[in-house]
Amino acid sequence: MSDNESGGERAVHRRFLGVTATVVALGMTVGLAGCGSSDGGDVTLKLVAADYDPEGGDSTKQYWDGVVTAFEAKNKGIKVDVSVYDWKDVDRKVAEMVEAGDAPDIAQIGAYADYAAEDKLYPVDELLSIPVQANLLAPLAEAGEVSRVSYGIPFVASTRLLFYNQTLFDQAGVEPPKTWDEIESAAKALKQRGVKYPFALPLGNEEAQAETMMWMLSNGGGYTDSVGSYTIDSVQNIEAFSWLKDTLVGEKLTGPVAPGKLDRKPAFAAFANGEVGMLNGHPSLLQQAARNGVKVGMVPLPGPNGKARSSMGVADWMMGFKQHGHGRQIGEFLDFAYSDENVLEFADEYDLLPVTVSASETMGADPAHKELWPFLEALPGSTLYPVGKTSWAKVSENIKKQIGSVVGPNGDPTGTLGAIGREAAAQENAE
Repeated sequence: MSDNESGGERAVHRRFLGVTATVVALGMTVGLAGCGSSDGGDVTLKLVAADYDPEGGDSTKQYWDGVVTAFEAKNKGIKVDVSVYDWKDVDRKVAEMVEAGDAPDIAQIGAYADYAAEDKLYPVDELLSIPVQANLLAPLAEAGEVSRVSYGIPFVASTRLLFYNQTLFDQAGVEPPKTWDEIESAAKALKQRGVKYPFALPLGNEEAQAETMMWMLSNGGGYTDSVGSYTIDSVQNIEAFSWLKDTLVGEKLTGPVAPGKLDRKPAFAAFANGEVGMLNGHPSLLQQAARNGVKVGMVPLPGPNGKARSSMGVADWMMGFKQHGHGRQIGEFLDFAYSDENVLEFADEYDLLPVTVSASETMGADPAHKELWPFLEALPGSTLYPVGKTSWAKVSENIKKQIGSVVGPNGDPTGTLGAIGREAAAQENAE
């Protein structure tokens, strides 16, 4: 939203958010607790969460420790034991725990549908109270459904934009790119001035599935078609990666680390250190760059000839496992965790987007969060991962492992995307 947003535009924004503040206020009077099968006695919930600290610190653990301390003070019979893992490891850690027969009670990870298909998760309406459910942003809540039943609870959201270093752009005499050709020409100008990473392209396995999707969408492609079938080896996707291989990588415009070896975290750190001209970023990078005095510009990642049809949106997911029968206690903890105070604290800590109506309206009206308004505005029209597909977790892992080789010296966009696509189709057929 902008400073001069009209009342009508604000009304449209509120309608997107799913329910009006009045409905939420009325809902809050209901006060229903989450339900489950375990009652009485002391319970210790195991929570596994992902690490969001862009610099490898312990701020995520500190956040959860604060939430848990406040929760336990109000809920004497429930303890919460939190483990935080790097994004490279957290999905695998949870999978290993589930396979070993010792699932966590609560997991905050990247995908939920495969566990839902195996009947390992509580439906959301057995966990969250009615007011908390009603306060979730409707498009994100709907993305948490499998066969029209909600199992994934959106935890935090973001949209992605093309970030550029304004100072380096000014020094090179280039403007924010509006086409792929302008990305190429800007990167060449930056390289000529000795910029270490003219365009940082992190296709290492930390979050390669995100960078992949952004480039697919920029050329009108994506992971799936309009009916939800995988289209990983579509003509548009092959074209996008052929351009990356031949142009950005082939002309040595991506820096000293091969894209297949470059993870997101070091790419973001390099941007925050003033070593990167351009890269695809999410909101938390703003804070990281600001601490080092890097002046940031942002535009949507363009397509070959202009504005892309869609940008990428991301929601990370919270879920409750049924194995230990702690549904009531899980619900009580999640109701507490999704209070405005907690949701806004986490979003504010990492410059991410809240997933609730009331917290989003608060952020959208607060000039202190003005830098995040472009991301909030991009969220309604963004495309999310196909998280409702039970095969997505395995397909995503396969993309992380293979996609970096596509843009390497011996890369084969047609062959590799074809292989990934066939494996995805086989996973889908096995659902």
